[in-house]
This record gives sequence, C-alpha cells and structure tokens, in this order.
Amino acid sequence: MSRTSGTQKASPAARRKARSFALQAIYQWHMAGADLAKIEAEFCTDNDMSKVDLEYFHDILHGVPRELSALDKIIEPQLDRATEELTPVELSILRLATYEMIHRIDVPYKVVINEAVELAKSYGATDGHKYVNGVVDKIAQQVRSVEVKQPNAKTKNMGKQKTTKPVFKVPSAKVKSKNGKTSESKNTLSIKK
Repeated sequence: MSRTSGTQKASPAARRKARSFALQAIYQWHMAGADLAKIEAEFCTDNDMSKVDLEYFHDILHGVPRELSALDKIIEPQLDRATEELTPVELSILRLATYEMIHRIDVPYKVVINEAVELAKSYGATDGHKYVNGVVDKIAQQVRSVEVKQPNAKTKNMGKQKTTKPVFKVPSAKVKSKNGKTSESKNTLSIKK
C-alpha cells in the first residue's frame, strides 16, 4: 500500500487516486450521513487501494467533515448561487479543493485547481468543471494569495520559446561596407538559423 511518511513523497498518480476515492467517500457521507470510519473501511475493502496514497485519502476524508463549516464560509462568498443549488458532487469537489488549499500547502495551488477540474469532468455534470474552475481559482486567490501572486519560473516563460544563438569570438577587422565606408567589425559572430 502506498503509505507515505513525512519524508517520503507520494506519486502524483497515488494522490490522484486518493482524491478520487476521497471525493466518492465524501459524497457518500454527504448523501447518506454514514459514519466516516465505516465509509473508510468499506472503501479499503471494496477497492484496490494498493496504489493509493492512504494517508492523503484518510486526511481528506476526515478533514473535510471536521472543517465543514469553516470550508463553507470560505466557499459561499465565491458562489453566484446558494450552496443548496449546487449539485452534491460540485459541492463535495469544492469542499475537497478548499480543504487542500488550506491544509495541504505541500500541493501547489495550480495542482489543486487542476485536480478539482479533473474530478468535476469525471464525476460532475456537463460543464460543471468550468464552474468549479472559477470558484476554486477565486478561493486560491483568497487563501493562497502570496503563492498566486508569486511569479513562477516554469509558468512565467510558458509559451515563449527561448532561442539562443551560438556566439563565437572572432578577431576584429576593418570592414568595407556597401556604401564604401570602412569601419571596425564587432568581435562576435552570431549564427542565424
């Protein structure tokens, strides 16, 4: 089983599976009000948990219900409708993502947003992922404002292809231009591709 300690980092795939199972378990808890320990035991019995970050699964599954009112206080101002109007899946995803934003600072906010969107694509209504994306992005700006505002070297230059031309040092020489003037040449040569 993929149990991770504080020094060992779980794979992204193990975390993704943990999130997916945690979402399903939180949804089940939300809809049926069943005991969390019973839900967790059922998931561990009924599913192949060998490639799941079990500590992450446990943390989210127990953390979301424990922090429910605090999470909803963060989510509600970002909504354009009442929480009762959200589908149970969307609400569960928003709670899970908000919990990660607050309590799992080891996960970059962009990863939290992306994973929430992917969960909404897999389990939510058509185009629900767009709504989830907008809400979780607003939550990130509120909860992780320093991280959001900080430029990231990886994303800062995304899309900009960096091209470097080889430069060679050459001795300077007197060069005659087309108009007949003589000038000193630069002592570098840049090769164009």
